[in-house]
Amino acid sequence: MKKFISEDGLVLPLDRSNVDTDYIIPKQFLKSIKRTGFGKNLFDEARYLDKGLPDADCSDRPINPDFVMNQARYAGVSILLARENFGCGSSREHAPWALDDYGFRCVIAPSYADIFFNNCVKNGILLIVLEENIIEKLFADTFQNEGYRLAVDLPSQTITTPDGEKIPFEIEDSRKNILLNGLDDISMTLQNEQDIQGFEASWKQKSPWLFSRIN
Repeated sequence: MKKFISEDGLVLPLDRSNVDTDYIIPKQFLKSIKRTGFGKNLFDEARYLDKGLPDADCSDRPINPDFVMNQARYAGVSILLARENFGCGSSREHAPWALDDYGFRCVIAPSYADIFFNNCVKNGILLIVLEENIIEKLFADTFQNEGYRLAVDLPSQTITTPDGEKIPFEIEDSRKNILLNGLDDISMTLQNEQDIQGFEASWKQKSPWLFSRIN
């Protein structure tokens, strides 16, 4: 899993509440479990004017000019600014896969669905929770200033705006550790490898018949 230390990136303002995971990545694209290739179908139903099909070439599809992500000023974004209850709905892990594959490293919103939050952390995406009034100001600044960027620093838990203002954010120590060190579930288990090997060795001595056919 990719580590998250910091991100200085363009901001995409998705001005919509209760964005569910089917809106993030529609159900017809859930057949693959490769974790890659989903970025082209991120926000598919809003992004394109036709119906998206799995494995289809998206380069010639008609785009929706009214959808914010299709505006030229937001090309190359890596920070997503969203409204409350982002990531609600079904628990599909394809949603963070699609965000990551498109290039988003961080999402900033007032609240998230719990399962989506955990899935994002497990896939190296930092989710930041801020108060509504701060989110409102960030939306206004992003809309008013083309090329609006934010600098997110996880070690110091701060967001720095273009005018130098520092906005602090909170994150649980365990989640911070996972992101800073790029630890997926397997990596976290392997941190206790010596203890696991010691436990196995002791069981082999106590109950050797349980291991007679393993070797």
